Amino acid sequence: MGICISSASSEIHQADDGLENVMHVQEDIGSHGAEKRGSLYSKEGSKGVNQDAAVVHQGYGMEHGAFCGVFDGHGKNGHIVSRTVRNRLPSLLLNQKNALEKIKTVRDHSNEKADGVLAPLPSESFHKWKEACICAFKVMDKEIKLQEGLDCSCSGTTAVVVVRQGEDLIIANLGDSRAVMGRTNDQKGILPVQLTTDLKPGVPSEARRIRQCNGRVLALKEEPHVHRVWLPHEDSPGLAMSRAFGDFLLKNHGIIALPDISYHRVTPKDQFVVLASDGVWDVLSNKEVVSIVSAADSEQAAAKAVVEAATAAWKRKFTSSKVDDCTVVCLFLQTRK
Repeated sequence: MGICISSASSEIHQADDGLENVMHVQEDIGSHGAEKRGSLYSKEGSKGVNQDAAVVHQGYGMEHGAFCGVFDGHGKNGHIVSRTVRNRLPSLLLNQKNALEKIKTVRDHSNEKADGVLAPLPSESFHKWKEACICAFKVMDKEIKLQEGLDCSCSGTTAVVVVRQGEDLIIANLGDSRAVMGRTNDQKGILPVQLTTDLKPGVPSEARRIRQCNGRVLALKEEPHVHRVWLPHEDSPGLAMSRAFGDFLLKNHGIIALPDISYHRVTPKDQFVVLASDGVWDVLSNKEVVSIVSAADSEQAAAKAVVEAATAAWKRKFTSSKVDDCTVVCLFLQTRK
């Protein structure tokens, strides 16, 4: 669909050892700059190096725009893949969107009405962002594959992304990280609204696609609730998600880098969006997370409060298991009173 612009991969790079897992970018757009309305925090679990990465990019695309993303790496080089996507995807997506805008402008002028008035469709902006997301994710996956000295045959990352442009939210999801909105309800306070579907092999439509590509979807006896993806004739690699960047050993067997994309128009009742890796959602419910965010002392303290609650829940619920990496991004949609 459309045109995918792939530029030289000079912007893509491996993370330095000292680079933090989270990154907050603040653009100086307009006379007053972009208002800081997001917080993010990441904490290493007990499995080894923290493979999560996250970004909040304020002033993205417009003065009050934002790009938020959480990326949960897996496999030997998962920490490199997640940080690579974190560093590259925001600019790649914006480049794709700008390229589509230029193409659309040419088409608009060639199809103007006689009186010179244009009649764009109401949802035209979302359709451009959706096409840009599809192209950007496709190019991102290709650039990961082309990185010299980086073996991603069994390494990759999830991606959950929310782009805010004015009152429009574009949500793109790849894998089992999740985005949840906190919305006020007059009778019940803040209620959660899940914005994404956890794209795991156990989802019937995902399993069907994988099996059509000769991949196998099976759960191990010791963890019957966790469906994994296996090669047709080998008991490997056992990937616990159905879509991801990287994981090229399984790309011919149903694992795809095509994001699930949706749209939401922000209303006055919509207070904030929380993005988090599965280390958070494995131990905290949607309701618990939005309650923690709404009760936080400040917007800047919200993400850390959720991560600390998740870490404590891991130790309490799974005493004999290793704690997973936990990463959270909070994007606030309204001014807190």
